[in-house]
Amino acid sequence: MPDSESSSGGDGAVDLDGAVALLSAAETVTVLCHIQPDADTLGSGLALGLAFERRGIPVQVAFAAPDTVPLSMRGLPGVHLVTAAEEVRDEVDLLVAVDCGTAGRLGGLRTRLEGARNSLIIDHHRSNTRFGTHNLIDVDAEATAAVLTDLFDAWGVEVDADIAHCLFAGLATDTGSFRWVRPGTHRLAERLLATGIDGASITRTLLDTHPFGWLPMLSSVLASATLVPDAAGGSGLVYALVRRADSEHLGAEEIESVIDIVRTTAEAEVAAVFKEVGPQEWTVSLRSKRGVDVSLVATSLGGGGHRFASGYTAYGDSDAIVTALRAALG
Repeated sequence: MPDSESSSGGDGAVDLDGAVALLSAAETVTVLCHIQPDADTLGSGLALGLAFERRGIPVQVAFAAPDTVPLSMRGLPGVHLVTAAEEVRDEVDLLVAVDCGTAGRLGGLRTRLEGARNSLIIDHHRSNTRFGTHNLIDVDAEATAAVLTDLFDAWGVEVDADIAHCLFAGLATDTGSFRWVRPGTHRLAERLLATGIDGASITRTLLDTHPFGWLPMLSSVLASATLVPDAAGGSGLVYALVRRADSEHLGAEEIESVIDIVRTTAEAEVAAVFKEVGPQEWTVSLRSKRGVDVSLVATSLGGGGHRFASGYTAYGDSDAIVTALRAALG
């Protein structure tokens, strides 16, 4: 981990040893994932939950929304630890939030921070607000699953096939099937695969399997795609709208997958997908290729994320939210 993030200091920063001390001292634990969980947050949460369960420590793993585990992730080991949001303990010895850049990303479960004796945030987002009493943030890690692997090594947790399955799910999805990697990414993948897990099957289930209803939704959404060549200082913006009428019969993971198609547009550096979640309310996914740091754009609009993959929530009609994004892009 980088020195700037791995030593104890301001903003409640802890290094691996400091995090291990917290984990080892905990007698009851809640592990929270962000709302609309992806495989990095849920995979990391379940891997950590399994580690606590094997040590005989009472642990709950939860997320505020939706009210069920996304279909593609129901085969992850440790899913039996997932607890309904309303059943999560109000008070706990240690609350751990994984892959969560802000308290707001915990949704309705953010109130559980108040009842925790200590809170540990484990993340890799540069825009993380350090909202825990203790924060283990590695901004150079490609996934929270990678941060957790280092933590398990320091804690003496065996990364067996079940835990490796959870961690590989997070690594594969957050690297876009290993399209966005750093030195060491493939070594980590090789280590996890060496436990005997079926990486191809895991990746196919998470990224390449959709219900038939996804196809007509995709047709409608892509028909709304618009190219704005002069946006982002002339680098180009492509965007599409996902209306509730087109997507209400689908899960969040099907809706989120649209951005990976829109972003392939050759004429645009930046891609955006506006997903309607309520009257005048949208969640927005941003992607860029090389020259635009969309985490800065997202942060300026109330969100955050990574340099090349970020998001935020927008309010207003479709014209207003597109205009706001174009202004933020410059």
